[in-house]
Amino acid sequence: MTELDRSLDAASLEERQRRFQEDLIDAYDEELEMEIDDRIQDGDAGLTEEARLSRKRYFRELFRLQGELVKLQDWVQKTGYRLVVVFEGRDAAGKGGVIKRITQRLNPRVCRVAALPAPNNRERTQWYFQRYVSHLPAGGEIVLFDRSWYNRAGVERVMGFCTDDEYEEFFRSVPEFERMLVRSGIKIVKYWFSVTDDEQELRFQARVQDPLKQWKLSPMDLESRRRWEDYTHVKEVMLERSNIPEAPWWVVQAVDKKRARLNCITHLLGQVPYEEVEHEPVVLPERVHHAEYIRHPVPESMIVPEVF
Repeated sequence: MTELDRSLDAASLEERQRRFQEDLIDAYDEELEMEIDDRIQDGDAGLTEEARLSRKRYFRELFRLQGELVKLQDWVQKTGYRLVVVFEGRDAAGKGGVIKRITQRLNPRVCRVAALPAPNNRERTQWYFQRYVSHLPAGGEIVLFDRSWYNRAGVERVMGFCTDDEYEEFFRSVPEFERMLVRSGIKIVKYWFSVTDDEQELRFQARVQDPLKQWKLSPMDLESRRRWEDYTHVKEVMLERSNIPEAPWWVVQAVDKKRARLNCITHLLGQVPYEEVEHEPVVLPERVHHAEYIRHPVPESMIVPEVF
C-alpha cells in the first residue's frame, strides 16, 4: 500500500467516524425534541457554529410544522376527514424518523401508526388486502402506514415470499383497490424515501456500532443490503405500475434525514385542504373543596423508591 493509499484510507476512516458522531447526535436529538423549544438550544456540544445554526433552524422549522400538524388534526376531527399516508422505502431510509416527528405532538386517538408484522398462517389464506382494511381510518382519523400493502411489490417479490401470479395479481388489483378507497372518501398520500447505496451502508454500520440501535437490524435487513440491486429493480417497477392520478407516488430525497423530515411534512400539509379551527377559550374550573373529605395515606410498600 502506498503512502497516498494510506492517507486516503485514514481520511475515509475519519469521515466515517464524523458521520457516526453526527448519527449519534441525531439520536440524542430525537429525545431532545420532546423537551427543547426555539428559545433553548441545548445538547449541541462538539458541533461547529455552522452546525449549531443549522440545527437551530431545523428545530425552528420542525416546531412550526408540528404546529401546523396540530391544526390539521383539529380540522380532520371537526370535518370527519379520512387520511391515509403510506411510507415506503429501503431499510434505514428514515421512514420511522419522519413518522415519529409527525405523531410526536398529535393525539394518538386521531393519528395512529399501522406497522403490521409478517402475516400469520390464517392471514396468508385471506384476500391479500384484507388485513390492511381493518386499519383504515374512520371519519376524523389519520392513519400512517409504516410499510403497507406494497410489501408484496417489494420484500415479498425480492425474497420469494409470493408467486409470480400473486405478484401480477397485486398490480392488477392495487390501482382498483386504491381508487375504491378514494371514491369512498379516503385521501391517500404515498411516499417513497430514497437513499443512496453508500448512505444505507453507512447507516447500517452505525447501527452495528450502536448497542441501542442494533435491535433495528433484523436478518431481513441484512439480506436486503446484499440484494440492493434487486430492491432497486422492484422499486422502479412498483413506482411505474402503481402510480395513479388518484393516489400518486411522491419521492422524498432522504440522504439528509433532517431535511427529508421537513420536506415530507411540508409536502403532506400541502396535500390536505385544512383550515385552522376556532376553539372556545379554555377556562380551568375552580377546585371544589369538601370539609368532610379525608385523604387516605398511601402505604409505604406501594411507593416507588426514589433512587434519583
